[in-house]
Amino acid sequence: MVPMTPDPLRVLVVCTGNVCRSPAVERLLAAGLGAAYRGKRPRGSLAPAVEVSSAGTAAMVGAPMTPETAAIMTALGLDPAGFQARQLSSSMVQRADIVLALTRDHRSAVVELHPAAVRRAFTLRELARLSSLVEPAELPGAGATTADRLRALVPLAASRRGLVPALPADDDVPDPFGRGEAAYRKSFGLMLPAVEAVVAAVRR
Repeated sequence: MVPMTPDPLRVLVVCTGNVCRSPAVERLLAAGLGAAYRGKRPRGSLAPAVEVSSAGTAAMVGAPMTPETAAIMTALGLDPAGFQARQLSSSMVQRADIVLALTRDHRSAVVELHPAAVRRAFTLRELARLSSLVEPAELPGAGATTADRLRALVPLAASRRGLVPALPADDDVPDPFGRGEAAYRKSFGLMLPAVEAVVAAVRR
């Protein structure tokens, strides 16, 4: 009998148009976690697998990443090819084990679509901030995969909500769409450290 492959741990990243911020985080997280994105699995990925995808609350459905986002991904050695924007749906939220929104408004939209997701929906920067409050010893240790630790991180991070005061500006990543290269650099400068913090929390 062929052994069953465990279901992947699904991470859903949400912004507005799904052409700037969330595609960047999708690719960055997938690379950092050794995960699949949109079903594309890297060689030697850990099991149980992590799969990262993204969608938009007002998506430019079918559109590729913006040229600015694609250029940033390419400069980092990541592949922007084949990306197509998707409209966020309640079924996507329901299937996701973790939802990472780029602003508080996006998180609110996620929870409105599927209220049961409230404990597993964070802004990206919120999860990064809360992850720093979780001690490595609280996560699964020897023999655990990145997926195991990421799954365990969700309730631990949620339990830390309210322990560190935060302003909306501490959570929101501004939308760079149509605002020029400097706006993209600013947004990316907020997203990359947050992604790195989440990855570090589950890979340390």
